[in-house]
Amino acid sequence: MTFSIAARCAKTGRFGVAVASSSPAVAARCAHGRAGIGAVTSQNVTDPRLGRQALDLLALGASGPEARNIIAATAPHAAHRQLTVIDARGRTAAFSGIQTLGLHAEAEGLHVVSAGNLLANTSVPRAIVRAFEATDGQALGDRILAGMAAGLAAGGEAGPIRSAGMLLFGDVPWAIADLRIDWHDAPIAELGLLWEVWKPQMEAYVTRALNPSDAPSYGVPGDE
Repeated sequence: MTFSIAARCAKTGRFGVAVASSSPAVAARCAHGRAGIGAVTSQNVTDPRLGRQALDLLALGASGPEARNIIAATAPHAAHRQLTVIDARGRTAAFSGIQTLGLHAEAEGLHVVSAGNLLANTSVPRAIVRAFEATDGQALGDRILAGMAAGLAAGGEAGPIRSAGMLLFGDVPWAIADLRIDWHDAPIAELGLLWEVWKPQMEAYVTRALNPSDAPSYGVPGDE
């Protein structure tokens, strides 16, 4: 019930992940990342614990493919799980258990990996990867959303998409973007609109956390 992207910006070292689904609040369960470590999606019949486990393995020195292999071999009910992983060097991996739902597929590219299940057709992950690669030089969030829009245009999920979310990770231990559309008729388009609001403010919120005296004003009534 999901298609996704996990990616790394080779220039900045930042990570990002985005997911979309016919289920509500998909990003709350399926999107995972850690600054300086990597990004992961855990989807299909979802076990959110696998995202954290994969990130822990990466933090201990496993590559993306090694983390994927360990989880595929040891996770309970692995046959029902679908996973994507990208590590701090941009190495990617994907796994789809034999019980993955409906039409499903995976695609890997340069610093990007995508997977989906219950797809309208198996070309969706490849379309996501190609769009990400074609937007090299743009901001990571823009590239990720271009990939998700391309996946939707390529057919997306077999059913209607109802939720979407994107997380970005930079040089601080929290997500510098955590944007979610938990129930909407056009959640990927709505996520793009939310990103356009958040993008010009994103770095300011990091500054406010690290050094409030240097932070820009909030620009709201009462903060003159």
